[in-house]
Amino acid sequence: MKLRDIVLEQVHHRETSPTPFTLWFEEGVDKRLDEHYGGKTWRDQIPQYIVWVTTIDEDRKVAIDDTHYRDGFGSVWSTAGRPFHLVEPGLKSPSFDDYEFPSAETFIEPERRRWAMEECAKHPDSFRVAGFGWGVFERSWNIRGFEEVLMDAIVEPDFYEELLDRITDLHLKFVEASAELPVDGILFSDDWGDQRGVLIGPERWRRFLKPRLAKLYQAAHDAGKLTLSHCCGNVEDIMPDIIEIGLDVLESVQPEAMNPYELKKKWGDKISFWGGLGSQSTVPFGTRSDIVEEVQHLCEEMPRGGGYILAPAKALQPETSDENAAAVLEAFLKFTGHDGLGSA
Repeated sequence: MKLRDIVLEQVHHRETSPTPFTLWFEEGVDKRLDEHYGGKTWRDQIPQYIVWVTTIDEDRKVAIDDTHYRDGFGSVWSTAGRPFHLVEPGLKSPSFDDYEFPSAETFIEPERRRWAMEECAKHPDSFRVAGFGWGVFERSWNIRGFEEVLMDAIVEPDFYEELLDRITDLHLKFVEASAELPVDGILFSDDWGDQRGVLIGPERWRRFLKPRLAKLYQAAHDAGKLTLSHCCGNVEDIMPDIIEIGLDVLESVQPEAMNPYELKKKWGDKISFWGGLGSQSTVPFGTRSDIVEEVQHLCEEMPRGGGYILAPAKALQPETSDENAAAVLEAFLKFTGHDGLGSA
């Protein structure tokens, strides 16, 4: 089978051998592995199961100075330190008076579309997804400020509903533009949870976000695309709702927030999981033995009956040591059924 077919089999809840996986890197971790292995040939051993493309520049950054930029919604961000962070929301009061909400054309780029088409043509055997960041909830606090959005949801619910409707209408156009590409799925991204639970609580999530996400997922399905979404944190309380509105694949699956094995036991026949290796725990702070043991456990348990794609919950972070990054890579190759670089 092609790499794409293996992913599709898993998403449709059928076991495969090998197990599909993704392994991505942040801020030079891959370059440090080049030095660790004495070259770049290790990169060729990672199968390109999933290829991400986009036609959307969801930020439209305009530099203010060396460490600040303004996005297309008028919000100011700082890049001093890690992570970058919001310092001034574009919409400072719960009113759209004197605020011009941007159009989809502001963010959809012909040049990116050409690049996306070229990337899709380069990877005909991969499972291809068209994505864009800052989901409906995240974009709402990007525009209003995080604390302000939490207050809006309680004391200004009518305004908050209008804000979410405007963002949803914008994202429906993003979905339409993304679905024009020769891809298998639309990859959304929206952090609804922290490690304690749903940030606005399950009931408000159901009121404010669920019906709007349902529209987006339906639009993707109507275009013949699968739905995938990155989501950090603990969203176990709303898993039945996520399944009900048509999410096909939940990505990240932070083990520090939710037990991936329990998720699979409860809902693995209804939704697929992508991730599960701890990027805040096992990867940066575990020993080689810890990493190997956990990857082996994930590969033995999670793909049973299909519905699983192995990955760290996050791309390998800069604090990951060379030794641990190599241990993740070698364990992934060994336990998914691919040739390895050496003993895991």
